Amino acid sequence: MKTLVTGGAGYIGSVCVEELLNAGHEVTVFDNLCEGHRSAIDSRARFVQGCLSNPAEIALALKASSAEAVLHFAAHTLVGESMQDPGKYFRNNVASGLNLLDACVSSGVRKIVFSSTCATYGTPERIPIDESLPQNPINPYGESKLCFERMLRWFQSIHGLEFVAFRYFNAAGATQRFGEHHRIETHLIPNILRVALGQSKQVQVLGTDYPTPDGTCIRDYVHVVDLADAHIRALQPGKSGFYNLGSGEGYSVREVIEACRNISGKSIAAVEKPRRAGDAPRLVASPGKARSELGWIPKFPKIEQIVASAWDWHRRHPEGYPD
Repeated sequence: MKTLVTGGAGYIGSVCVEELLNAGHEVTVFDNLCEGHRSAIDSRARFVQGCLSNPAEIALALKASSAEAVLHFAAHTLVGESMQDPGKYFRNNVASGLNLLDACVSSGVRKIVFSSTCATYGTPERIPIDESLPQNPINPYGESKLCFERMLRWFQSIHGLEFVAFRYFNAAGATQRFGEHHRIETHLIPNILRVALGQSKQVQVLGTDYPTPDGTCIRDYVHVVDLADAHIRALQPGKSGFYNLGSGEGYSVREVIEACRNISGKSIAAVEKPRRAGDAPRLVASPGKARSELGWIPKFPKIEQIVASAWDWHRRHPEGYPD
């Protein structure tokens, strides 16, 4: 299939591009490189530099690529920043996303696969989280993703644009070629591994008074290769709807730090800090719907597998991408 991947120079997008190409799909990457990296784009893909805030640029890219499907990863994703600057998140994740949807309809794109988030659930009523639970975001980031989910429903109903929306839990890990390098790094595992590499003195534990067994947040981690596999499965005709992507297992911040110590063999200092605004105490997926309807079964469900792949990549790329 001919595909266009927005945000294909970013962390999850770059791995998905690699896996799409390995599966025999044609790929055009559309990215403005404000967060992505030119060297994170697989050389087998065609690259168009542009921004979703410019309707003409995305329309031209879709036309040139003859895309049958769009995989949409481009978004602002920092929870803390969204609590300080909500307008930035609604402009980019909602308004620019609308430009993409309009261009898909005009270009005759048949399907869009959307990178959503478990943050749309807010603080869930029960754990594990399945797709039937109410969505009540507690930060503008999650609200912006939920807005786009609702837009997808209407564009399918009115324009016939088939969609799959994946509500990610915590993406982590790496392939041999592509890994996680954000210009502003807020994700736990790479920040822990920076300490193991000697690039930081200590990792911050943001909140130790949550209602969890050890007082720290519990999260479900999903390997980035497993995420890519789900996206490829979503391209099958007739597949549509909302799906949680997670392992179904939860790990506390302290448990993840300990896993990183064991895998790296390094002493990793940690310092306790106050809670970060907008964080839920516990987020763990029920991935049953993705398993039953898409046949998606994570190949790397354990935190040790995820950390080992991330550690291998960071050791070989201690400064991340050069551009």
